[in-house]
Amino acid sequence: MDTYRELSIGIPKEYESIRATAHRFAKEVMRPAAIELDRMADPQDVIAPNSPLRQVMKKAYGLGYHVAGIPVALGGLGLDPLGSHILHEELAWGSVDLSIAIGVAGFPAMIAGLSGNPDLYETIMKPFIEDREAKFIGCWAITEPNHGSDQLMVGTPEFHDPKVKGEVVARTEGDSYVISGQKAAWVSNGTIATHAALYLRIESGSPNAATGMSGGGVAVVPLNLPGVSKGKPLNKMGQRALNQGEIFFENVRIPRHYMVVNSDTYEQQTMATLTMANGGMSTAFTGLARAAYEVALDYSKERIQGGRPICEHQLVQKRLFEMFTKVEACRALSRAVTVYNSSSGAPSLQHAIAAKTFCTQASFEVANDALQIFGGNGLSKEYPIEKLFRDARASLIEDGTNEVLSLAGARHILAESDGHGHA
Repeated sequence: MDTYRELSIGIPKEYESIRATAHRFAKEVMRPAAIELDRMADPQDVIAPNSPLRQVMKKAYGLGYHVAGIPVALGGLGLDPLGSHILHEELAWGSVDLSIAIGVAGFPAMIAGLSGNPDLYETIMKPFIEDREAKFIGCWAITEPNHGSDQLMVGTPEFHDPKVKGEVVARTEGDSYVISGQKAAWVSNGTIATHAALYLRIESGSPNAATGMSGGGVAVVPLNLPGVSKGKPLNKMGQRALNQGEIFFENVRIPRHYMVVNSDTYEQQTMATLTMANGGMSTAFTGLARAAYEVALDYSKERIQGGRPICEHQLVQKRLFEMFTKVEACRALSRAVTVYNSSSGAPSLQHAIAAKTFCTQASFEVANDALQIFGGNGLSKEYPIEKLFRDARASLIEDGTNEVLSLAGARHILAESDGHGHA
């Protein structure tokens, strides 16, 4: 049962058409593929050339979902922030893991677009926009073996601690950068990506150079360059359709202009990326929460206990209503934050973090309650809620643990309240 009710008055009619098309794709293509991928014992099979993962990505690209927010004149769908939110909630309703894969695929092109460099537009951004075969797949290469959530503590003293440094390092050599180091196994799309939005440390001999995690940069790196290698795909508890894996860099040479963000603007750009990513996570897990609620609602009408459907028992009714409330709260907060931060000249990181932490926690609670409604059947892989529960659990950790993100959000709230521009 589709429980979605649009509460925004005056929303463009074409958005309902967008939602209907996305819902059909999510239901008929994404969800069956995600279930099949989830049941593959060997993660290597998930990324095989004939895998359902490849087929979903190709079909999503064919519909232009990878370039939803790019203007029509440039080859995208031209959706505004509200339209993009509606689309991506629907995709995540079908499969949160595959929806994240589709979303992350555009990170290198997005970074390339920041540069304004015509060469990067022609070699990176334009091929991605024109791609309808999923031949260009990006990844967000930020997490490292010894650095995870700490890389996201922008605006804090810890982010400038000289004792805490990134492990992937770029050094200048003539008109090039030479990159060495390792990204951790948690790089989304890492094992299938053709390009990386690579967050790294820039080696500098300047006494005034930025220190700690703030002394970084962001480069666009084609992953077919000499010196790049990849680890095997990670074998995970949840979100198994989202392939993740290590990437190694051994004296990888890139042109100097491929370093789009340097240490002067790294903290600002990381904050902007974190704001966007947190908003995206809140949207995705609104979709998952809704999916969990809906399967529980349907099941409660079918399951007979005590001579009647369990939806007629008051404790089940109370649980269902609380789940419904959380889904609606997720959509309201997530949508408001997404639209504001995408439209405002002064986006709010603390609001983005609030949306991410609230929506992921709520999605886990809704999935947990849904599993409880299923009872013993909820533990069986024959029912969809078991997968939704595992997928939701991962969200409390990915893209920064909710605990660490909350601390970063609190720092920004305090900074604004005392009138300073830094935490």
